[in-house]
Amino acid sequence: MTTLARWRAAQVQEAGGQRERRPYLASECTDLPQAEKWRLQIVREIAKKVAQIQNAGLGEFRIRDLNDEINKLMREKRHWEVQIKSLGGPDHARVGPKMLDQDGKEVPGNRGYKYFGAAKDLPGVRELFEQEPPPPPRRTRADLMRDVDADYYGYRDDDDGLLMPLEQEAEKEAIARAVDEWKRNKEENKDQDLPEEENIYPEDPDDKRIEEEDENGEPVRQVVTSHVAVPSQKDIEEALLRRKKQELLEKYGCMDIKLEQS
Repeated sequence: MTTLARWRAAQVQEAGGQRERRPYLASECTDLPQAEKWRLQIVREIAKKVAQIQNAGLGEFRIRDLNDEINKLMREKRHWEVQIKSLGGPDHARVGPKMLDQDGKEVPGNRGYKYFGAAKDLPGVRELFEQEPPPPPRRTRADLMRDVDADYYGYRDDDDGLLMPLEQEAEKEAIARAVDEWKRNKEENKDQDLPEEENIYPEDPDDKRIEEEDENGEPVRQVVTSHVAVPSQKDIEEALLRRKKQELLEKYGCMDIKLEQS
């Protein structure tokens, strides 16, 4: 490439002219056609380097250098577009196409610096564009209460008819285990010859509440009738009168009457 460049430079010199170089600052150019020419030249260089950076086999360092050169040319192109607009030319930044990648999407970047081609797959670059999934929406109290019904509290667990037989079977097994344990403990106590506990609730033979057995041997509960003297209406009126008279004497009576009454 160096030999070819030297040969091309010699050909230009023999043709009688030196190759014109692009101004370093866009503000130095005051001719609108020249400014358009230099902008078009920069666009061609950008297109050439973007085509080169698509090759992932160039290596990490070469890809980074190419990406830096492209971004530098992009900044230079914007300067020329501003100069062209100031000279009365079209506004290329507004009417020009957006920079797209090979997938047709806008080139991603961070604060103006953009990544092209294989540069997007470099270590540390892919993480910049991986967006974290949004957190799940927080459920409000109304959303939580919407799922609370009678089934949540277990009110209709017995409607299917499956729970009751299971509970009855489990209850029978629990009672059988408790009875077996009680019998086992009773037999062990017999082997140890422990004294029998005293009955602290002796039966009163005169108690009429004791159940008696009928002919079939089944207990029969007897109804006990209590005979209590019920006062008549006249007795109640006399008692109220005596009480009222006593209250009046205590309130208005003299000491003599109180003594006499006492």
